[in-house]
Amino acid sequence: MALYCLQTQGSLHPYLSYEWLLTNGMGAFASSTVLGCNTRRYHGLLCAAMKPPVGRIMALNRIGEILCLDGKTDRLLEFSINQFGGTFHPRGDQYLQRIQVGSVIRWDYVVEGVNVTKEVQLVWQRNIVGVRYTLKSPAPRPVQLQLLPFVSLRDFHGLRRSTGTKFAVIATNQQVSVADGDLSLHVNGDNGQYVERPDWWYRHTYARESERGQDDSEDMFTPGAFHLKTADGNASITLWAGTEPPGRRDWDEELKRHPQPPLPPGRHNSSWRVLLPPAAGANPPADDAAGLTVRRLAHAAADFVVRRTQPDGAPGATILAGYPWFADWGRDTMISLPGLLLATGRFPEAAQVLCLFAQYVSQGMVPNRFDDYTNAPHYNTVDASLWFIHACHEYLRASGDQITFQKTLQPACQAVIDGYERGTRFHIAMDRSDCLISAGDPGTQLTWMDAKQGDTVFTPRHGKAVEINALWYNALKLMGRQDLAAAVAAGFVKAFWISPSRGLYDVIHGNHKDDSLRPNQIFAVSLPHSPLNPQQQQAVMELVRHELLTPYGLRTLSRGNTKYQARYGGDIMSRDRAYHNGTVWPWLIGPFLEAYLRVNGRNPDSVRQCRVWLQPLLDHLTGPGCIGQISEIFDGDEPHHPAGCIAQAWSVAEVLRMALQLDMPSDNSVG
Repeated sequence: MALYCLQTQGSLHPYLSYEWLLTNGMGAFASSTVLGCNTRRYHGLLCAAMKPPVGRIMALNRIGEILCLDGKTDRLLEFSINQFGGTFHPRGDQYLQRIQVGSVIRWDYVVEGVNVTKEVQLVWQRNIVGVRYTLKSPAPRPVQLQLLPFVSLRDFHGLRRSTGTKFAVIATNQQVSVADGDLSLHVNGDNGQYVERPDWWYRHTYARESERGQDDSEDMFTPGAFHLKTADGNASITLWAGTEPPGRRDWDEELKRHPQPPLPPGRHNSSWRVLLPPAAGANPPADDAAGLTVRRLAHAAADFVVRRTQPDGAPGATILAGYPWFADWGRDTMISLPGLLLATGRFPEAAQVLCLFAQYVSQGMVPNRFDDYTNAPHYNTVDASLWFIHACHEYLRASGDQITFQKTLQPACQAVIDGYERGTRFHIAMDRSDCLISAGDPGTQLTWMDAKQGDTVFTPRHGKAVEINALWYNALKLMGRQDLAAAVAAGFVKAFWISPSRGLYDVIHGNHKDDSLRPNQIFAVSLPHSPLNPQQQQAVMELVRHELLTPYGLRTLSRGNTKYQARYGGDIMSRDRAYHNGTVWPWLIGPFLEAYLRVNGRNPDSVRQCRVWLQPLLDHLTGPGCIGQISEIFDGDEPHHPAGCIAQAWSVAEVLRMALQLDMPSDNSVG
C-alpha cells in the first residue's frame, strides 16, 4: 500500500530535493532522491549493516537502466539519472511520471510509449534488496531492457576510487558476485540473461556533499548487465542483491514478512494514503478512525526501531538516532522512547531497549553511543543517564510492568543516582554546597549541545547546566529522594533564576553565569516535576515562546545574540558553529508544547493553540525533505530549510507523542 504519491510529470525541480527512505529493522537502509539521482554518499539501493545495527557499508549504489526499442540498437534510451559535475546524464527524470512511497518504493515511467514500473523493497532483517521491473506496451513491439548494477562496496561514510581498486568478479548466466577482500555483493536475476562487461564510471557528483564542504565525487564499478528481451513489449525481471547470496525469492512473500507499524492502543490498522501534491477534491477515507496523522507518524516511527543483541547474547532492540549516518545514541534513545515505543504500545520492545542500556550502566552512566565499527559503548554524556531514569518511569507508568521495573530498571536507575551523587567520569558530580550537578571542563561537551571540532568548543556548557539540573531534580523526585530533591529545588532557583523577563541562566561555572537565551530552560517547566513555582514556569514558557518558537520547533539561540547563526550549511566548521547557535530543532516542540499545556491547565484553548503550532511539522512529512519523515534540524531564519539527517528519531517521536496528546484531527488539519 502506497503511503504517498508524488506526481513529477517529467520535471527535475523541485523533486531533486525530495528524498525517500526504506529500512529493514536491522540498521540497513536504502535511500535516494525521488528521481533516483544520488545526491549524497549515503544514497544507494543497499546500505548493509554488517554488525547490526552498525558496521554499515554501501554495497549497491544504483542500477543503470537502458531500453532498446524496436531493435534499434544504435539508439539506447536510458531512464536512470546521475550527476557528473554540473551536468545530469542520462535524463531519466524526463520519462518519470510519478513515484509512490510506502513499504515499497515504486516509479512509473513512460519511455516512448512503453510503460516501465520499477519497484524497490528491502528484505526484512536481511542485507538484501529486491528491485523489480515490469514492462507493458500498449501495442506489440520488441523491447530489450539492460540493467547495470553499480557497486562501491565501501564504508558508508567513505567514497570509492577506481585507483588502487581491483574487484574480483565471478559470474554465471543469471548471477554475478563482486568482491573486495572480505566484502562482497551478490546479484541474481529471475529472468533474462547476465552478460559480463566490466567497466568503471568516473566522477559521479553528490551535490549535497558539495553543499556540506565534503568530498563530492565517486567512481563506480559495474561488472556487466542483465538483459531482458521481449517480442511484444510485456515482461518483468527482478534483481535480488545482497551481501550474502540472495537465492530465489518471492516478491510478495518477502513483503508479508515486514511487520505492520503498530498504532497506539485502541486504534486500528485500516488502509490509508496521502497524495502529494493533494489531488483536486481528495479527501481522507471516511472510515479511517485512526486518522492520517497517527498512521503516517507510526510508520515513520517504525524506521528507527532495530535489533541489537544484548551483552548476554539474548535478542534485543534499540533505537537508531537518525538516518542516514547516526547509530543508537543513549540520549536520543531515551528521549525518543516515549514517543516511538510507549505511545504506540510497543512495550516489549521498550523493555528490551531499556534493559539493554541497563546492562551497560557503568559508574552511574549509560552509554552516549555505540561505536559504528566495534559496537563498544562510549560514556561521554551527562544527560543520557538522567533521561534514562525519566524513560524508565515513563515505561512503568505506561505499561504497568512492575516486574521488569523492579528487577532490572530500578536498580540501574539507583546506580545512576548513586554515581552522580558521589561523582563519576568527566567531573560529573553533585556539588555538596547546593546539591546541583556540575560536569565537564573547558575541553569537553557533555550536554546535547555537543558540537566540537578539534579544540574548538562551539557552545561551552561545562559547569552547572540548567537542563541537567532540571533533569536531576526530576530524577530525584521519581526515585523518591524527597529531601534531596527539596535541597536541589532551593539550590536551583537560587542559582538559575534571573527575573520574569529573563527567565533562567543557561549554564553556571564558578562566578560566570551565562544568560544566553537558549531552549534548555524549557525543561524546568516541561518535565513531570519542576523546581519552579507556577509564576516562574509561566515566565519561562512565555520567554521561550516569544524569543525561540518557530513553525518547526525551537531555535537554539535567540536572534538578538551576537553568536546567532541564521543558516546551517557550508563546511564542517560552519555547520558545527550553527548547530546549536540558532538552528531550529524539531524535537524541542514536544517540551515546549508540554510546558504551554501545563501552565495553561490543558484548557481547550491551549490544546487548540498547540495543534496550530504542531501542524507545520506534520505538513513537513510531505516534503521537501524525506517523504514520510521529519528532518533533524531547520535553518534558524525563514524559510527554515530542512538540514542535517533526513530522518531523525526524536523529531518523529516528539511530534507523534504530542499529536496523540492533542488528538490531532484525522484529516491532518487543524481547520
